[in-house]
Amino acid sequence: MAKKLESTLGNMILSLTLISMVMSAALTFVYLQTKGPIENAARQKEMNAIKQVLPEFDSDPVADLRLRDDVTIYPVKNKDVPVGYAIKTYTEKGFSGHIELMAGFMEDGSIYNVTVLQHKETPGLGTKMTDSKFIDQFKGKDPGSFVLKVKKDGGQVDAITAATISSRAFCDALQRAYDALKSNNDSVYTQPEM
Repeated sequence: MAKKLESTLGNMILSLTLISMVMSAALTFVYLQTKGPIENAARQKEMNAIKQVLPEFDSDPVADLRLRDDVTIYPVKNKDVPVGYAIKTYTEKGFSGHIELMAGFMEDGSIYNVTVLQHKETPGLGTKMTDSKFIDQFKGKDPGSFVLKVKKDGGQVDAITAATISSRAFCDALQRAYDALKSNNDSVYTQPEM
């Protein structure tokens, strides 16, 4: 017969230590096994969003990304000719807080398309910012001359009915993207010296 281990403080600490080490090893193993697929999925999601907001390209924008003013700028080329920039931007001014967008800007500064990546806005109201009826009013507009504010605030954007805060937040994120692009040293927005 095996002798029963005494229930002492030392034995309990030893048992808990062994259990903790085994569980840590198991969690590490799972993390290492899933890290690559999770990173690949995130990269693919990013590429899909970039493809939604810009015309056809053949470069790898993720490899060329730049960080400016807390936003990510993805320069995009087709046959080594610059096409535009996809910009992952955000705002904290949504009705429910954080909103993330991917905005596509052409070389001339005009908006090609915008897609909403993440939000927690009110269903049926703020969520209408993902509708083409709202997003289409930005296509082809140059934020240098098109005021990215809702009409109620003196801008040119038609707000979503009963979701003015979400509309303002969308405009804020888009303005943040445009401002980051203008400050991007390598872009067409760098003003020549006079």
